[in-house]
Amino acid sequence: MRTFLFLFFSAIPFFVTCRQLSPRTAQPPAGVVKRQPAPVMSFHGADWLERAGREQEDRPDLVLEAMNLKAGDVAAEVGCGTGFFARRMARKVAPSGKVYAVDIQQEMLQLLKQFSQKERVSNIVPVLGEETNPKLPQGALDWILLVDVYHEFQKPEPMLAAMKRTLATGGRIMLVEYRLEGDSASHIKLEHRMSVEQVLAEWLPAGFTLERRIDTLPSQHMFVFRAAQ
Repeated sequence: MRTFLFLFFSAIPFFVTCRQLSPRTAQPPAGVVKRQPAPVMSFHGADWLERAGREQEDRPDLVLEAMNLKAGDVAAEVGCGTGFFARRMARKVAPSGKVYAVDIQQEMLQLLKQFSQKERVSNIVPVLGEETNPKLPQGALDWILLVDVYHEFQKPEPMLAAMKRTLATGGRIMLVEYRLEGDSASHIKLEHRMSVEQVLAEWLPAGFTLERRIDTLPSQHMFVFRAAQ
């Protein structure tokens, strides 16, 4: 979701594997065009989440590689939909770890259960969240993953605050969003894309520090955030 490259990284090649930012550098840019939240995707469109070719288009292998999930980790996917990523995360943290799969639509969670049972994935805990509260245990999560869902948050401030409270010491959040800059995500509607500037303008004031930005995905940015000290 980006129409222009942001000032901070103009001196850095766009397709670099990752970028390490100092707290001074990772400041929200001024004059950012505020995003308009996209409508929440209905469960009626759930087939798109399990579409043929998503493995190649969204490269969940690269997302999970960047997260470096380990057996025993406690993780969550917020806005899990059918659990396309949650099921893959659950295999990574098995047998002793667990994944909370959060969605605000009960119908999505029912589809998640069906896919999980079919694939014999048993360490997923479905959670019916709210638009301002993921209903996750406080201080317990090593990782939270959000894939192409944050742009739909209608009330981001309380949701970001609630997610921050759920992180364990050293916990991280992986945010994946379609790029607004360039044309790599031109097949996606504008309201479903975000610029780096737009992301930083909302996440940094909410008390997060950008630890890494990774641009190895075909059409999406990956951001790794942690709670600011």
